[in-house]
Amino acid sequence: MAVPAPPPPDLDNPPPPSRLQRVSLRNRVTWLAAMCVAGAVALVSVGAFVTVRDSLYQQLDDSLTERAVEAAEGPLVRTSDLQQVPVAFFVATNFKINVLSADGTVFGPEQRPPMSVLELSVAKGEVQRSLRTDKASNSRVVAVPTGRNAALVMSTSLQPTQRTLAQLSVVLVVMGGAGILLAAAAGTAVARAGLRPVQRLTAATERVALTGDLRPIPVSGDDELARLTASFNGMLSALAESQERQRRLVADAGHELRTPLTSLRTNLELLLAAARPDAPALSEQDRREMFSDVQAQVEELSALVGDLVELAREDTPQAVHESVDLVDVVERALGRARRRAPRTEFDVRLNPWVMMGDATALERAVLNLLDNAAKWSPDGGHVRVDLHPKEGTGLAVLEVADSGPGITEADRPYVFERFYRSSDARTLPGSGLGLSIVKQVAERHGGSVLAAEAPEGGALLRMTLPGNSQQNEQQ
Repeated sequence: MAVPAPPPPDLDNPPPPSRLQRVSLRNRVTWLAAMCVAGAVALVSVGAFVTVRDSLYQQLDDSLTERAVEAAEGPLVRTSDLQQVPVAFFVATNFKINVLSADGTVFGPEQRPPMSVLELSVAKGEVQRSLRTDKASNSRVVAVPTGRNAALVMSTSLQPTQRTLAQLSVVLVVMGGAGILLAAAAGTAVARAGLRPVQRLTAATERVALTGDLRPIPVSGDDELARLTASFNGMLSALAESQERQRRLVADAGHELRTPLTSLRTNLELLLAAARPDAPALSEQDRREMFSDVQAQVEELSALVGDLVELAREDTPQAVHESVDLVDVVERALGRARRRAPRTEFDVRLNPWVMMGDATALERAVLNLLDNAAKWSPDGGHVRVDLHPKEGTGLAVLEVADSGPGITEADRPYVFERFYRSSDARTLPGSGLGLSIVKQVAERHGGSVLAAEAPEGGALLRMTLPGNSQQNEQQ
């Protein structure tokens, strides 16, 4: 049975944030630092406590056993009769000492160490030595043989050792707590300092959303957050540039549309006024001229709107993944240009060139270059079209040279700007957007454009594009 696929996430209604997500990042960093330090302190404290405890108990056992052996091998215990041993011999500081015989008789002071069958086994010789903890008296008890069917039993209290361990526990807890608080304070300070650029970014995004202010954010340092701020500033700059381009496009389009619309409005008002019964009649010649003017203005508006749409489309970032034969693109553009300008001769020389790009946009750019050259060439003039690779650069150069008057040196830097028309071009049809489309297409494909003087004396427009001269190299 097939398992049904999980439903896709609902992007319009995302799930509510979890309890952890509702906690601020600064608090999360603080808690994380405190918990990490708490874990480390706990491990170190437990390790230190266990090590010190084992060491203290081991020292206590060694000292107790050593004293018991020395007492058992003493001359009074080994050579004298147990009945004759002075009671003062069994009294020592912090220790309780008795001698236990094999029959269970105990000799020594009244303050006796704890006795059990384990110590009796040592006195009988069944066990070489015993060491145990007596919980009832909270003491450590050792028994060693004396060599006379008896055992010396010695005990000492565990309270001093336990008191030392208790003091050590208090010190570890206090120092560990202080370390955790210090880590929490340090985590808060680090989080506050580290998140300050993020707070500036947040404030900047909120400012952009509310006011549309695209001023860059000050960048300090060279860490990851500084690079993030620099990247955000780059995004703001790109957004500001895009807005400025849109503003200029709207302003220039409004300016260019105003003239043909005004002319259309004037001609239509005159035609409507002439249609009134009491208005003087227009001559047939005037009517034809007005209709011809209206037709020309409509065609100009259509071309302008088409160029604006194409220009807006080129402004939109588009992925370029199609392999394009630039020779085919130029030949298709030449076919359309020849139909538009039948009185112009095109001298064509094309070398193979393949690139990754948008064939439609490239054809539109090449056609604009050819139309511009044909417009400025006289009847029967020649337009040279030359596509050749630029040696050693991985670039191809498409040159279109006309036989017209050329472009003045003062106008060359501006011919690819939107709506720019030189003083000589203002009387000719056109919107001033054709060459700007050429520039945008070239730059979107990683190329460039240039205006110069052709050897023939006219204008030379050069478009440079990357690619390969052979199809197999591209593949």
